[in-house]
Amino acid sequence: MSRIATSSPETESFISQPTEVTVIPVKVSTTDVQQSFGSVIISNEQFQELLDHFGNSNRNQSRIANPGALGLAAFALTTFILSVFNTGSYFIDIKLEGVVLPVALFYGGLAQFLAGMWEFKVNNTFGATAFTSYGAFWMSFAGYVHIILPKISQVANAKKATGLFLLAWFIFTIIMNVAASKTSKFLFILFTLLNITFLLLIIGNLTNLTLVINIGGWFGIITAFTAWYGSAAILINSTFNKSILPLGVFT
Repeated sequence: MSRIATSSPETESFISQPTEVTVIPVKVSTTDVQQSFGSVIISNEQFQELLDHFGNSNRNQSRIANPGALGLAAFALTTFILSVFNTGSYFIDIKLEGVVLPVALFYGGLAQFLAGMWEFKVNNTFGATAFTSYGAFWMSFAGYVHIILPKISQVANAKKATGLFLLAWFIFTIIMNVAASKTSKFLFILFTLLNITFLLLIIGNLTNLTLVINIGGWFGIITAFTAWYGSAAILINSTFNKSILPLGVFT
């Protein structure tokens, strides 16, 4: 994510670490420079330094908005809608679950994926990996439910395919959780809750225990609200240019 316009640690981007720019001055010695009819001739090395100088100056002046607020909001909203259905019929008829698919494709999927691309722009490995991966997760999940699942639904133990799908993402999320432990308290809590959610959904699908899936749905709702808090913190703190909602950034 890009840097938020304030020096307070809590209002700095908690995912992104923008690249520091070092301006390299071009030094031209009298032995390397030749005067010819009012023009100056420099060596290839000095010309490259000159290009680097202007390139770094442009990068220093070119900044994008913080993509973290968008990425977390997209993740939160999609997770919330799906988790409501995972809780069972407490809130809504399970037959209406199709409403998840367009949200998973365009908001949790595409919008979050784009947030990951913008994280690459600010040279942030953690944010780029997280948002790009989970954006791809939601798009692949939508494809799995809409295209693959109807074809295998008649096969015995079809839920094990869903369990395997979630297991692979659970392993990835553990890796992200380890990295988050050195990023911020907020991110560590978020990924811990997400891991618990994945684990419960995996167990529920592999063992065909609906109650465990329902519990996973409740943890998913908690995870969604946690992500919404992070999105709100980035948006509000940057808008007011001060720390209002803390994120516990490790400095």
